[in-house]
Amino acid sequence: MKRAHIVRWITHEWTLFILLVIGALTLRLYKLNNPIADWHSFRQADTASVTREFVKHGIDLLHPTYHDLSNIQSGKDNPRGYRMVEFPLVNAVTAQLITTFGLQKEEDITGRLVSVAYSMVTLIALYLLVRELSGRWTAFVTVVTFGILPYAVYYSRVILPEPAALASITTALAATVYWRKQRHPLLFGVAMASYAESLLVKPYGLFLLPLFAYIVWEKWRFSALKLWEMYVFPFSLVPLALWRWWILKFPEGIPASDWLLNKENIRFSGAFFHWIFEVRIATLILGIGLLIPFVLGLVKKGKDHMTYGVWALCMLVYVSVFAGGNVQHDYYQVFLLPMLCAMVGRGVVMLWELTPKVVSRFGMIMTFVGITGFSLFVSWYIVRGYYNVNHWEIVEAGSAANRILPKNAKVIAPYMGDTAFLYQTKRTGWPIGFEIEDKITKGAQYYVSVNYDDETNTLMKKYKILEKTPRYVIIELKK
Repeated sequence: MKRAHIVRWITHEWTLFILLVIGALTLRLYKLNNPIADWHSFRQADTASVTREFVKHGIDLLHPTYHDLSNIQSGKDNPRGYRMVEFPLVNAVTAQLITTFGLQKEEDITGRLVSVAYSMVTLIALYLLVRELSGRWTAFVTVVTFGILPYAVYYSRVILPEPAALASITTALAATVYWRKQRHPLLFGVAMASYAESLLVKPYGLFLLPLFAYIVWEKWRFSALKLWEMYVFPFSLVPLALWRWWILKFPEGIPASDWLLNKENIRFSGAFFHWIFEVRIATLILGIGLLIPFVLGLVKKGKDHMTYGVWALCMLVYVSVFAGGNVQHDYYQVFLLPMLCAMVGRGVVMLWELTPKVVSRFGMIMTFVGITGFSLFVSWYIVRGYYNVNHWEIVEAGSAANRILPKNAKVIAPYMGDTAFLYQTKRTGWPIGFEIEDKITKGAQYYVSVNYDDETNTLMKKYKILEKTPRYVIIELKK
């Protein structure tokens, strides 16, 4: 093969893209076999336990249940363990895979792989979206950024609704942009179905309605009112409305959510700007250095400038409305990733175009490599701790409980209300102690503890000890 042909093959757009997908996929397999006891394990455990209950009792999309029978999340006793949050579509898909291929022993890995698969859909859809809006090189830098950012990598392999929601909304945007170009009914159907799915998984996609509207407005202006699609697309909101209406019948399964809006009046306070823009976006996600191309991407002129401006404004409204959730939990910023990466892509291409007029191209390349390396280091320095399992004792105790307790046993696994320990037992029950007699009345049969505190020591004297080690004790709540 001639050298020119080899160079052409290596630099071919889709060859580079496939290599990028493989690289991004490889990064997301890091510590994939971790137990659900790493960063945000409480939320991951709640999500994964819905899948586990589907595997145990069959898939019932209208009555999803999980392991927590307490009143901690909703303020109401939840004896049947209802979990009425996101529509359990991803849980059903994961449960079906586990059941079909006999993956019960690898249920956590399966759940993570499903999230990774959704992440790859996001990467592909983001490439197609930005390619149509801004060209292939902006698209390529955008997905490289999404592919390697430590924050994006970690939250692409967690068992949370976010990876699926991000894939669905990005697919909907990409399909809408290509539908605007070709006006093919299939593209419109993909956009509508993907948007409906994204809302069912996470209703935050509602904040992007102005972006969808602008994409249409940019081409047709008021003539868009003559398009039949404009009167059909609103029906993509119907599944969300029906699901929200349905779950109101199960208030015990709906976690309290008022705090997500403006907990402790955090919105627009100094702490709000510090946590969202300085700590999360600037440092955790962009690693400080990538702020330079990000800002340049915001101000860069072009036919796509207003589209990205509307997108950025939608995201600003999102973090402002859900100020409490965004400040308290860093996974709420996952929704910002496509926009942030697209801005970085625009900024990098802008620097490349300006290079011959300002500095030498070689100097620019070396500077950007240095900035990127620094940013990855800063972000990874924080994110690396997310993979750690800091309390292996709950995994060990949970394994022991699963080994010796009946499959349908109800347990108390006190962990300050965190359900990660309860999840390790593979049983339903309560993630907190106190009022033990009341919990026994409600069906509690066993008490599993990794702390020899006053409550545990009292119960050890009063009830039968089934197994005891320096790291945990399992007590049968029967005199």
